[in-house]
Amino acid sequence: MSDTTTGAQGRTETAATDVAGRVEVRGIDFVPPEERHGSPRDVAWIFFSANMLYLFFVLGGTMILLGLSLAQAIGVVVAANLVYVLVGWLATSGFASGTPSAVVTRAVFGIRANRVFMSGVMWVIAVVYGAINLALGALAGFALVGELGVPVNVPVQVIILLALAVATFTVCIYGHATMVRLSPAFGIVMSVVLVLLGVFVVGRADFGYSPAAPLTGSPLLAALCIGFTLIAAPAMSYVNGADFARYLPATSSRGRVTGWTALGGMVPSVVISLLGVLAGTRIDMTDPQVSIAEIVPSWFYPLFLFVVVAGAVSNNVLLAYSAGLYQQGMGIKLSRVRSVLLIGVLITALAAYASFATDFLVAVSNFLQFSITVLAPLMAVYATDIAVRRNRYDGLALHDETPAGLFWYRNGINWAGVSALLLGFLAALLCVNTTLWTAPVASALDGADLSLLAGPLVAAVTYLLLRPIASPAGTRTPAVPVPSDARATSAQVPAEDVAGR
Repeated sequence: MSDTTTGAQGRTETAATDVAGRVEVRGIDFVPPEERHGSPRDVAWIFFSANMLYLFFVLGGTMILLGLSLAQAIGVVVAANLVYVLVGWLATSGFASGTPSAVVTRAVFGIRANRVFMSGVMWVIAVVYGAINLALGALAGFALVGELGVPVNVPVQVIILLALAVATFTVCIYGHATMVRLSPAFGIVMSVVLVLLGVFVVGRADFGYSPAAPLTGSPLLAALCIGFTLIAAPAMSYVNGADFARYLPATSSRGRVTGWTALGGMVPSVVISLLGVLAGTRIDMTDPQVSIAEIVPSWFYPLFLFVVVAGAVSNNVLLAYSAGLYQQGMGIKLSRVRSVLLIGVLITALAAYASFATDFLVAVSNFLQFSITVLAPLMAVYATDIAVRRNRYDGLALHDETPAGLFWYRNGINWAGVSALLLGFLAALLCVNTTLWTAPVASALDGADLSLLAGPLVAAVTYLLLRPIASPAGTRTPAVPVPSDARATSAQVPAEDVAGR
């Protein structure tokens, strides 16, 4: 292990040996080979514990509120969660480059453009998602203390919100190794409670459920598209898999990292969403946090609320951790710890507002659908770049922010990536359907929202067409050889291949 490391802003810091219980000081820095450790299962556990999330229960119930039949709702949940395979694919760029997603995507957008089109965009989305999670957790916390006989007044609500925020951002500050250490234990404990919930929900579910007015034709297509978008949106927000895979050895198997990451994210999302679907056949899912008490024993209801609270904390640990890296990727001169603290204040402030806002679930639904117009094309361009480069990234070259660097392209902008993202965003925006706005294509299709299909397709094709002609200005060779192995994880390649010619 090295004793010092160069920080994200060029400072020399005490070594970031990734050890549980010790504050991680390494931010977006390149992780050298001697500091690599762990296995793909570590990444799986992080996503598994982060996805023990009440939001999936709400979204599953929303499938019933959309008017879908039981079979249709189950089909949408399973199909939409296949997006986690793509999440796993993006994670492979972490061990290949030894850097987080905020740095890897400099190869896609260029040094300067990446600060806006990846780090900036994802920072905003991570902060908003974090506020949604913290607000949901706080609402459950209010209900939990009410069940314990404590008067839920404003001071109590403020204390609960702050306690959840402190718990979340304390783990975040300790960083990667502590998250790896805590995730399995947390995931197993939460699984036990969710198994009990599953027993009660399945026992009371109406497996012969049919909507009062079954949907057909265009209304059915519209409901299926909206449902698919809502379920897929949280998975689409995970373009940050590289953040947690960057500490894995460079010789890690691309297939195993993809598979384990996908499995870790998919299993809890599918199971919890399906429980929400089944619960929706018996209770009013417009306010499931209250109405769930109708189908579970009175002694279990506080445990359910605890799961909601703990899940919000766990998911926010992952979001805030990556948001800190995005913030550094934007060029803001703060250490990782200070970045997390700043983000914690912002998320807590937004959550405080959301906790007392009306039509909260409507706002959440609109945000999820609109976020897809950016997230889906971004994920598509990123995934396409990994494919065409065969996951070969020079981590040190990605940190060269000078005009002579391989990823400076033209004035710090790779127009292939920027154009692909903008055109994909435009295509998705023209297809979106929300309560706030129905786009022209969605209107022509009687409400069918094809943004999740149109955005990624246009973005990926545009990037493939423009990439060969978007030559970088730099032509030097990579700074260091990149380790190679027979499983096509990383390899030393010519400068023109690394640079994207």
